[in-house]
Amino acid sequence: MTDTAASLRDPAQDVFAPAAPVLATAIDLLRRLVAFPTLSRQSNLELIEFVRAYLADLGVESRLVYNAERSRANLYATIGPTTRGGLCLSGHSDVVPVAGQPWTSDPFTLVEREGRLYGRGSADMKGYIACVLASVPGFLAGVRTVPIHIAISYDEEIGCVGVRDLLAELENDPAKPIGCIIGEPTSMRAAVAHKGKHAYRCGVHGLAGHSSQPEKGVNAIEYAAEMITHLRGIGREIQREGPFDATFAPPYTTIQTGTVKGGVAVNVVPDQCSFDFEIRQLPGDDGAAHAKRLKQFALEQLLDDMRAVYPEAAIELTALSAYPGLTDQTSDAANRLKALCGHALGLGELGRHALSFGTEGGLFQEIGIPTLICGPGSIDQAHKADEFVEVAQMMQCCEFLARLPEQLMQD
Repeated sequence: MTDTAASLRDPAQDVFAPAAPVLATAIDLLRRLVAFPTLSRQSNLELIEFVRAYLADLGVESRLVYNAERSRANLYATIGPTTRGGLCLSGHSDVVPVAGQPWTSDPFTLVEREGRLYGRGSADMKGYIACVLASVPGFLAGVRTVPIHIAISYDEEIGCVGVRDLLAELENDPAKPIGCIIGEPTSMRAAVAHKGKHAYRCGVHGLAGHSSQPEKGVNAIEYAAEMITHLRGIGREIQREGPFDATFAPPYTTIQTGTVKGGVAVNVVPDQCSFDFEIRQLPGDDGAAHAKRLKQFALEQLLDDMRAVYPEAAIELTALSAYPGLTDQTSDAANRLKALCGHALGLGELGRHALSFGTEGGLFQEIGIPTLICGPGSIDQAHKADEFVEVAQMMQCCEFLARLPEQLMQD
């Protein structure tokens, strides 16, 4: 056991002192998981095989659902009876790149300093996966009539890509989960809703020319700039006029441009420019409708001017990714999940906490699986240099997971 883990709880005073050895195992597992550089769009199979072997050693079988190239896979395992659906504990295996970030240590080597565990994915979200895996022996001892499922997906960071294949199998499974807890970093505060997202690439195709004769060319960058400015105007309109939902921060749909590419030299009229933008919409808002407004602006305000100089000029809008928001549901099944999670957190009743970042939760919800988001670490540390999760948060997660079998027996 690490010194930090050993010092967090006094066994004589804490009914959940058994979670301390689980925490030590979780930290060891997190060290192994961080060492796998599972960047999105790259293979995660070494990590998945490690998890499958770990579970097999404990007598738990795993099902793998591969991508078309069999270069990446989702893992799904069940602890307890396989004839009925239970509670799914879900997380993604992929992490964002580290290139260009000023890390003070190797991002793929877990480093413990002053109660924090540093490494890429420690917060988002291998810390949660490590806690779940470390809790499996306790699940095996405590699960009776209602099973616990473990799901680990791939390529979540690029639009919740991988989990869709797994959910396609689960949708018609007679033992489809009755609820899901996704362990994205929420500082162990359960969230009942989050925004959805649409991402697009806009390509502007003009006509190159010498910069001394700009009127003979079609400047793709300048037309792209007009579109970006219009897009920003749409975002400001939404900020002023809504719709609004005060449970989110910010309480409205947001739009932002993330990348712009174009041009070859200052003395050349650029014939190509592209920019990527995203719309993070409130549940119930139509993110795609805002993109249609941008396309309509291009058709009505820009293309005629461009084609007056160059008839083959064009503006193309391509969808890159999309996933739905998670809505706060009040069905009997959703209320049971909230009650289970609230009791396991020691709260009794959950508040209406919502997230502005997205997860796979809306996709689980679309196939009828009520879902909450709750995991160790903070989104403030995710995707940054020196990403970390606090050891105390890992301990809280292990305690939370230790309570689940008892709560499930009351289902």
